[in-house]
Amino acid sequence: MTVQMSGEPDLDFEARAKALVAQMTLEEKVSQMVYNSPAIPRLGIPAYNWWNEALHGVARAGVATMFPQAIGLAATFDKRLLQQVADIVSTEARAKFHEFQRKGDHGIYKGLTFWSPNVNIFRDPRWGRGHETFGEDPYLTGKLGVAYIRGLQGDHPRYLKVAACAKHFAVHSGPEAERHSFNAVVSQKDLRETYLPAFRECVKTAEVEAVMGAYNRVNDEPCCGSDRLLKQILRTEWSFTGHVVSDCWAIKDFHEGHGVTSTAPESVALALRNGCDLNCGNMYLNLLIAYQEGLVSEQEITAAVTRLVTTRMKLGLFDDDRQVPYANIPYEKNACREHRDFAVEVAKKTLVLLKNDKQLLPLGRDKIQAIAVIGPNADSRKALIGNYYGTPSCYVTVLEGIRRAVPADTAVYYAQGCHLFKDKVENLAEKKDRFAEAVSAAERADVVVLCLGLDASIEGEEGDVSNEYTGGDKPNLNLPGLQQELLETIHRTGKPIILVLLAGSALAVSWADENVPAIIQAWYPGAEGGAAIASLIFGDYSPSGKLPVTFYRTTEELPDFRNYAMENRTYRYMERQALYPFGYGLSYTTFAYSELQVSAAKFSGNENISCAVTVKNTGNYTAEETVQLYIRDVEARVRLPRWELKGVTKVHLTPGETKTVSWVLTPRQFALIDDEGKCVLEPGEFEIFVGGSQPDERSRLLTGQNVQKAVVELIGEARELEY
Repeated sequence: MTVQMSGEPDLDFEARAKALVAQMTLEEKVSQMVYNSPAIPRLGIPAYNWWNEALHGVARAGVATMFPQAIGLAATFDKRLLQQVADIVSTEARAKFHEFQRKGDHGIYKGLTFWSPNVNIFRDPRWGRGHETFGEDPYLTGKLGVAYIRGLQGDHPRYLKVAACAKHFAVHSGPEAERHSFNAVVSQKDLRETYLPAFRECVKTAEVEAVMGAYNRVNDEPCCGSDRLLKQILRTEWSFTGHVVSDCWAIKDFHEGHGVTSTAPESVALALRNGCDLNCGNMYLNLLIAYQEGLVSEQEITAAVTRLVTTRMKLGLFDDDRQVPYANIPYEKNACREHRDFAVEVAKKTLVLLKNDKQLLPLGRDKIQAIAVIGPNADSRKALIGNYYGTPSCYVTVLEGIRRAVPADTAVYYAQGCHLFKDKVENLAEKKDRFAEAVSAAERADVVVLCLGLDASIEGEEGDVSNEYTGGDKPNLNLPGLQQELLETIHRTGKPIILVLLAGSALAVSWADENVPAIIQAWYPGAEGGAAIASLIFGDYSPSGKLPVTFYRTTEELPDFRNYAMENRTYRYMERQALYPFGYGLSYTTFAYSELQVSAAKFSGNENISCAVTVKNTGNYTAEETVQLYIRDVEARVRLPRWELKGVTKVHLTPGETKTVSWVLTPRQFALIDDEGKCVLEPGEFEIFVGGSQPDERSRLLTGQNVQKAVVELIGEARELEY
């Protein structure tokens, strides 16, 4: 019997999937459990490649709109914006997929199952893949992850636009070089308080279709075969019904790297028994041997394949295109002008103004006769797009953006200055072979835009980067190569410097903070991000980005990279004063906060607390403000964060305009995670802080603003809550 592609449209997808899988032989079932699933012609099942990426645009499949890298998107603190970005990404994904199908192209990166977003917590700034994440805070990561998933998966009641995948589950953030054998040891408190909340949000709130396991072990269990993570927490506690995919070739690490099994059949059996349905790699071809050896049952194989076929049916891959609402998206939507223009607008919202001494910025176009654009990232396309990128149809580097932004009679001098990380640009040249040219350019300019930082060739994934000694991680937080020396050399010319840092992570730029008048954190701003940077420099808009990570002063203050305990990590637990704190970012205007009010001074924990604050634009620029709410438990019996982000609202204000921002705080937002990993609501005093930054002293010093504070008291008995 041949199953038609339209199947039984009146049945639910799971019932249809069960009926289809029931007609497969054991060998056919196993063939569908690897990422490059072959066709089964007799059942009308086409070949399908599950592997696709979309962290900030459709990746590795040709031309697509390239938005700022994920860490830059996080700097917007704007979940509505991220959903819009992901909606455009999924529109282009559909446009490309259906065109590929018409051409008979079923290859890798051409499907509708996207292994994005990455909601790991960026706990250590040395981790090379941190720029793929939404930063260091569990609350912000969860909210942005949910928004991105919703934008990808769409809102149709029956069909998925594309299938999103929350990765890498769980407790995964380096070291990259050891990920195939590393055991992340984590307390139950840190697991529940820091590493799991964003994943739970993705599963419970966004209903993400897929979850990808991590390479490493967690408390001795390999993540892609963990009973605790995959069965007890994901499937049972969170009621996850989608499919689980391994990270690529992670299952062979069970016996080759982790040593928890001895043979390939044992490894695949461990993964399957604990709920890993799809293998990115080819190890699952050993399932037939595992079955013959009695290590797995056909029932377990059938359950996994049914989940996979169900996902494909939700995407409409077994239905006529006329039934699927997304199948008629035309190819012309891909990388169209509208999408590319929106990507530039998004890039503007990602940029963080870290310093602006004596209001050097914005520059007046009519006051600058000559400008020098210097640095290894000044005309770099790599520094625009980060990793997991598609092919942009157009690039605008910082140099190109500035050239376009200034009047025709303004002189623009360019010099590379130095290599990104080597001590010379030309192999046969002397060291510092571009320094003299850079000094000459600076001497002739009224102002210098110095573009330093990193790119994905030296911070990224193990195996993908040239940073071979650290496997993709940064060895320290310093500017690499000769960049610091170049900065100091240009500074000695006496010309004012605007330092533009293009990097996906925090750098220890303490010298620049003390000596350079203006600093912009630009992340990897997308293919045409240079246009956004130039617009910021010349005041076409006011910056609104905030740091989703802490900028530390030194590498030495960081705990051991391999230690997954949260002590002295991130704004929540750090002990020293930050260079630039999480949540910090300057504007060209000023905002005044007043009249923080709460609905009750005391509450029992059975009701919500309402909270409201007044925000006024007291400056001269129309601008967005990121209003942040933090809660501090004053009387906790266990080690707790100093305070935690619990609310974010974006407001758009014209000069002189006032708005009221309000939240409803639930009892869960006042609860703590104790040392046993339980969620407990305890009586006592809580402080609520609201403002444009954290309530820390460094933020107050940098912004010149105090946050508003209110105190509420929880009365009654302590009780345990759901997570």
